[in-house]
Amino acid sequence: MGQTLGRCQICHEQSPLISSKLGVCLQCIREKSEKALGITDKVHTESRKRFDLPSKPPNASDGMSCDMCANDCRIPEGGKGFCGLVFNLGGRLVRRGGTAGAGILEWYYDPLPTNCVAWWFCPGCTGAGYPKYAYKPTSETGYSNLAIFYGACSLDCLCCQNWHYRNLTAKLRPTISAESLAAKAGPQTSCICYFGGDPSVQMPHALKTSQLAFQKAKEEERILRICWETNGYWKSEFAIKAAELSLKSGGVMKFDLKTWNPDLSRALSGVSNAPTLESFMMIGESFFEQRGELPVLTASTLLVPGYIDVEEVDGLARLIAEISPGIPYTLLAFYPNYMLTDLPTTSRDIAYQCLEAADKHLENVRIGNIHLLS
Repeated sequence: MGQTLGRCQICHEQSPLISSKLGVCLQCIREKSEKALGITDKVHTESRKRFDLPSKPPNASDGMSCDMCANDCRIPEGGKGFCGLVFNLGGRLVRRGGTAGAGILEWYYDPLPTNCVAWWFCPGCTGAGYPKYAYKPTSETGYSNLAIFYGACSLDCLCCQNWHYRNLTAKLRPTISAESLAAKAGPQTSCICYFGGDPSVQMPHALKTSQLAFQKAKEEERILRICWETNGYWKSEFAIKAAELSLKSGGVMKFDLKTWNPDLSRALSGVSNAPTLESFMMIGESFFEQRGELPVLTASTLLVPGYIDVEEVDGLARLIAEISPGIPYTLLAFYPNYMLTDLPTTSRDIAYQCLEAADKHLENVRIGNIHLLS
């Protein structure tokens, strides 16, 4: 059976590496961005409508400022924020999740070693930082990661690999307080990792959980690393507090750097990539050199076939190297999901071309999800 040929609505080029569901090819996004983004914006509107979410971050001149994440939503009366958790009800801002008292999330114990984006250097999987940050000089078998999957996000990624978080957003049912969640991090839990969705839109809950759990672990002389998997779309004050927790606990901040090209970011994720890149630079310049024995910061990029190419990876690798060439960088193989189910998995050829491009700038680059390569 041959591969499905997608067609670009602008240049009419056909290729298995063009998503008909997105409607445009990479070249047209780069060279005819105004026309291309007019098409992709409609796809995002469709994506958001399915879950009753605003098509774009609201920016009403008379709206109320949410001030939770980098979207800086100004919500009109009767409206809701881009994440779907914050409402302007009669001129009063109401948060239905993400406060210290109520988080919208799922949680579970993930036995170590686990399928973490930092699997190749993190203490839980390798024993790095032993004995200060790890219980064993090898993988911490017998211990678990407290995995916290937040049910809302600050982006609208059409290739989202965890898109089912949107079902939690739609239900708007807070599940657990920060105090109750922190209590789940018992003696056999050696790390907490926040992901989703994204923690950026529920940071008061995440920070309070972390502070309570880490303080208890310190009192009991236990190791408890605080880690984050994030799109980096958070406010600087939250990012700094998160980084401080990771630094002193032996945790890792894992940034998902989706694109280098800002137009491609809007096409795939619905918003600009500038806040993510700025946040990554800020955290890297402020914290990376403070802990030499175990990287406090890492980056990853999902290799979306036909869209995230060598040029994208080269640009991101150069930016990472400006902070330090020693920052670990993982290139993740793509699996067709959510709105971009008409693309193939990442090819082995492209993955290794991207690896070669990143290796020119960085000292520590790996390919992740290698079993998905075609």
